[in-house]
Amino acid sequence: MKKTVVIGAHTSPERYAYLAADMLQEYGHEFVPVGVKKGQVLGKEILDLKEEPAVNDVDTITLYINPYHQQDWYDYLLNMGAKRIIFNPGTENNELAEKAKAKGIEPIFGCTLVMLRSQTY
Repeated sequence: MKKTVVIGAHTSPERYAYLAADMLQEYGHEFVPVGVKKGQVLGKEILDLKEEPAVNDVDTITLYINPYHQQDWYDYLLNMGAKRIIFNPGTENNELAEKAKAKGIEPIFGCTLVMLRSQTY
């Protein structure tokens, strides 16, 4: 299955990033939580985004941080080796999408939750 890095991971079960991690796990996809909040998501420690942790064999990055904050992480996101970046509602960023395309990364403006449920993930 597809290894997915959840950027903007959060410990609160009410947050969409948490719901995405939960659903990724439910559908059999490995997820790696990365964010600025400390704690755990479904037993996995949230890796500190500020440290730009190395993650291997990444298929997908799913974003849960707004475009303003994404700017600080462009290089990190674009050099992670992902095949695609999902821009969830509220994270849409044409500048990052164009940079991704230039590096051969598919930008998807969609919703991870909907994609999983509709089997288009």
